[in-house]
Amino acid sequence: MPLLVLLCIFHIAAAAAAPLRPGFYSETCPKAESIVREVMKKAMNKEPRSGASVMRLQFHDCFVNGCDGSVLLDDTPNMLGEKLALSNINSLRSFEVIDQVKEALEAECPQTVSCADIIIMASRDAVALSGGPSWEVNLGRKDSLTASQEDSNNIMPSPRSNASSLIDLFNQYHLSVKDLVALSGSHSIGQGRCFSIMFRLYNQSGTGRPDPAMEPKYRNQLNRLCPLNVDQNVTGDLDATPKIFDNQYFKDLVSGRGFLNSDETLFTYPGTRNFVQLYSKDQSKFFKDFARGMIKMGDLQSGRPGEIRRNCRVVNIRAVDGLLES
Repeated sequence: MPLLVLLCIFHIAAAAAAPLRPGFYSETCPKAESIVREVMKKAMNKEPRSGASVMRLQFHDCFVNGCDGSVLLDDTPNMLGEKLALSNINSLRSFEVIDQVKEALEAECPQTVSCADIIIMASRDAVALSGGPSWEVNLGRKDSLTASQEDSNNIMPSPRSNASSLIDLFNQYHLSVKDLVALSGSHSIGQGRCFSIMFRLYNQSGTGRPDPAMEPKYRNQLNRLCPLNVDQNVTGDLDATPKIFDNQYFKDLVSGRGFLNSDETLFTYPGTRNFVQLYSKDQSKFFKDFARGMIKMGDLQSGRPGEIRRNCRVVNIRAVDGLLES
């Protein structure tokens, strides 16, 4: 389905979506947020990279038909989900952490907390536990009844994207240029694959040459990490402090040390450069704008029918489904 049609459907339906609010589970599952935080803390102690991976799920879920947990659904014989979409395959990870959160919540308050809300809470906690800001999250989402690989392929940007195309995409979701740059600061933690930068290193814009925006010593470092014959699933740090959520990412962009083309373009493009420079100097401003951006993105809804899944990987089995299968 074309992106323009998807966005029209998205905005029309969003008007009918149920309102989200803080403290949604204060009566039905009062320990929900503390349970999510505790599971995230254990997961990140075991594997620090899982924080960045969980945070990234919010982006890949919310941009495709709203924040509805569709990115968590496994493929079925009748549905190609989003996990194997172009921007997700061999890239999105830590789904098992969401499973662990869901299991803990189901033990405390069965079929009450949606998987979509788990992503939102866990993403917030991943940032805070990495040294970044925390914020009050709006909750009350329902889980989608389906997922679409095609929609994900049509919507999610490529690591090759330039700032102009990213601005256009974010604008479709009523996210500003400031939101774009601040939210790109999510790359303050985590790693990226060689697959995403091979063209920058060896054939930028079809020239057969590297991206001239890369600082030479950094380019040599990436050449050693990602030679032409490398397994392209090898990973490198997205910034110089990949386990700490801070403003180092923006300092790196100013120095020509952005890992992805879609990162460095934020500094080379005049329309976004000022925000990069601001955040490189003012971490508190970055934290404030990042939190606001995450809240805005988290409020994206499609208004489509939903449910509270028992298992985040599959839709619930309904009585009518059982009758049809028997």
